[in-house]
Amino acid sequence: MKRLSILILSSLAVILTVLPLTQAARGGIVRQPLAAPEFTHAEPGEWLNSTPLKLADLRGKVVLVDFWTFECWNCYRSFPWLKSVEARLKDKGLRVIGVHSPEFERERVPESIGKKIKEFGLEHPVMIDNDFSYWKAMANRYWPAYFLIDKKGLIRAAFAGETHEGDSQAREIEKIIGDLLAES
Repeated sequence: MKRLSILILSSLAVILTVLPLTQAARGGIVRQPLAAPEFTHAEPGEWLNSTPLKLADLRGKVVLVDFWTFECWNCYRSFPWLKSVEARLKDKGLRVIGVHSPEFERERVPESIGKKIKEFGLEHPVMIDNDFSYWKAMANRYWPAYFLIDKKGLIRAAFAGETHEGDSQAREIEKIIGDLLAES
């Protein structure tokens, strides 16, 4: 009986922790900001376009985490918008971090991911999340998905789905980024 109680309480704690993120991933501001989980990969071969990063390296910056996989049409059709936002706001304190979480086995090969990064013209750091550990830590369920982390390391908003320059989701994400950049 004691084991069952512990299991139920543990499960409830996990549900209460990830539920706000899961709900927010459908689009919008996280009502109760949560501390962003630390990046789950720390080996040099698990990062492309960068040495391994820690969230502490990004304190004082607004971070847009982009979950994607290279065979996802919605993901790569969103890259023009993502690169545009990054170019416009990088000098103001925005950092984009890609998280490549593969849908198919063939998307797990680091060399293939590197070729696609080059093909898509992505210059920001990309963490290879082949074991879905960061995907799970962020309670993500979608490709593409965008999580906004504020200067203090709190997840403040989450969105899912293909995004294009000027569409309603792009405008909403960019407004929140502007608000977060303006915070002290």
